[in-house]
Amino acid sequence: MDVTTMIGVVLVAVISITSHEAAHGFVADWLGDPTAREHGRLTLNPIPHIDLFFTILLPLFLILSGSPFIFGGAKPVPVDVSRLRSPRRDWAMVGAAGPGMNTLLAFLLSALLLIVTRLGLADRSSGLTEVLAVGIFLNALLAIFNLIPIPPLDGSRVFQYLLTGESLGLYRRLDQYGLLIILALLYLVPQFQTLISVAIFGFMEMITVPFGVWADVELLLRGG
Repeated sequence: MDVTTMIGVVLVAVISITSHEAAHGFVADWLGDPTAREHGRLTLNPIPHIDLFFTILLPLFLILSGSPFIFGGAKPVPVDVSRLRSPRRDWAMVGAAGPGMNTLLAFLLSALLLIVTRLGLADRSSGLTEVLAVGIFLNALLAIFNLIPIPPLDGSRVFQYLLTGESLGLYRRLDQYGLLIILALLYLVPQFQTLISVAIFGFMEMITVPFGVWADVELLLRGG
């Protein structure tokens, strides 16, 4: 990957991560909680969402160290659950908004890849094709990974809506151990890594096949 392509990938990654967070704020605002707007986070401008460590340094370190999993994040958008009109239901919808945004971006990037290849603006070996393919992968990864129902990932917000009483209380207490559980699963349980990888590639295939670009994306990502 040359320098220009790497810059393109970084830009797509930053836009994808920060759009994920902005989506949480937009949906929360729509459902009655203006906290994100009050803190200047109701924007698609990446700068207010960037966290130096999680958005830039951690992913860069993982890439340079050859880690099998690359992940990061933006500054979480502030949400005051008590200000939502229907807190339990709306909190689940706010949680789903981030992965939903990444799914939308994956569709848009697939459509863009179809357009540039059909118009002859890029071929399989071009940097633009690589940037778009990696962008599709990154958004599929963000959607699938964040839907894992382990606190504090977005999937846990959705899953909480299905729980009540003591089971809900026990589940919420996992929040303080969530990051450790996720890291342990990623680096100590090969079957979990395989499951996530299969889910990501299956999700990408589902998105890209209707646009006829799955073969190009798979070839690039698998190093063909």
